[in-house]
Amino acid sequence: MELIFEVRDAEEGGFFAKALGHSIFTEAETWEELRANAVEAAMLHFEDEPVQLRLVQLQLSSLPQQHLQLRNRTGSD
Repeated sequence: MELIFEVRDAEEGGFFAKALGHSIFTEAETWEELRANAVEAAMLHFEDEPVQLRLVQLQLSSLPQQHLQLRNRTGSD
């Protein structure tokens, strides 16, 4: 199963991530910490089911809301 996390900059600094279609949320100060937290949260949520993660960061620019830029940030486990 592939699990996609939508990642945004947190208001207080760092990152906030939400799994699309699931009630899984996490946050961290760095991208590496966020990835580790997302892996841990997914493992706890799905227990024994293997999960592959993909983190997608939304970057808001000065353009209107409908012009969001997506940047895919993946890494190997």
